[in-house]
Amino acid sequence: MNGKATTTKARLERGRSALGPALELVHTGRAHTRAVLTAELGVTRATAGAVAAELEALGLIRVDSRPAAVGSQGRPSHRLSVDDTGPVVLAAQVHADGFRAALVGLGGRTVATAPGCVTVSADPAQVLGEVVDAGAALLRESGRRCVGAGLAVPSAVAEPDGTALNPLHLAWPAGAPVRDIFAGQVRAAGIQGPAFTGNDVNLAALAEHRHGAGRGAQHLLCVATGHRGVGGALVLDGRLHTGSSGLALEVGHLTVNPQGRPCHCGSRGCLDVEADPLAFLTAAGRDPGPEVSLLQQSRQLLRTEYDDPAVRNAGEELIDRLGLGLAGLVNILNPDRIILGGLHRELLDADPERLRAVVADRSLWGRSGGVPILPCTLEHNSLVGAAELAWQPVLDDPLGALG
Repeated sequence: MNGKATTTKARLERGRSALGPALELVHTGRAHTRAVLTAELGVTRATAGAVAAELEALGLIRVDSRPAAVGSQGRPSHRLSVDDTGPVVLAAQVHADGFRAALVGLGGRTVATAPGCVTVSADPAQVLGEVVDAGAALLRESGRRCVGAGLAVPSAVAEPDGTALNPLHLAWPAGAPVRDIFAGQVRAAGIQGPAFTGNDVNLAALAEHRHGAGRGAQHLLCVATGHRGVGGALVLDGRLHTGSSGLALEVGHLTVNPQGRPCHCGSRGCLDVEADPLAFLTAAGRDPGPEVSLLQQSRQLLRTEYDDPAVRNAGEELIDRLGLGLAGLVNILNPDRIILGGLHRELLDADPERLRAVVADRSLWGRSGGVPILPCTLEHNSLVGAAELAWQPVLDDPLGALG
């Protein structure tokens, strides 16, 4: 092989190896122009241009040759964006009050959704069959190419087996093989691409890190309560920290009130039962109604009746319990940012100074600088996170995944 051919081959190999990192930069909004892409990848302008052109040919991004900024110095740079007519993934979430299916494109953009507010069966196969059927209907209506599927469940998901170890609020059997069931339903529906399953709060944290309140954090701690219970997740340098077998950050079982309510795990006073919507409604002296979810009832109460002494006292009680748990996590994990989801986001909005003061007072490092505590910003972030699981093979190797 002559020298020119060798140089060309080497350039092509470098270009292919840069496709995944380049796509992730555009996907997460960190490279809006070809100039930024060139700088971030550390390649020549010619290589960056070739990489962008290849991703455009795959239908993943768009390259706009119009100037990115009027009055900028130097040669105008082409603008880059995800292709909003390109492939999608099927994302699904199951929770105590039903499920939701969606089609999600690159950039975390939801293309279509199909909520399913149903009584969740104790048979995971039945529920996941309904979820996939709803997703398949969305795909038929959209006519879009599907490249994978992701599922978020309110349970720790053990690796490598993909079993739901503690789906307490769904009445599913412990150890249900949810990944295999979901993958089987996806194949049976004729949906293309691999299928993945993960814990809902883990996936919420991943979505927020890539597209929401966690952008730019190196050590991101996410704590959230949805319809029932409390979950946590840690994202380190852009990747979820799931531990040796997928079970890290079960923060719901931190004890924050030793004399408190009995927990499903056998202990007492865990965050899971001291700082979730049911705990808030109970502390406020309100009987939960069946009309809407516990989370919706709690949110409404905080937003419209926080001046009521009983509601305020209940809110302060939960804030203190949550703050105690967060302080312990700060001492152990030393995150550079904390984001709160579900009812915890509402509690932060209701009394931000109280929560931050509790965390500062009870953590070793709180008074010396303080850890930013922010609300999650994405709607249906667990659903977006499920989509991130499905997009990951494409982000890792666009040509290999789509070829």
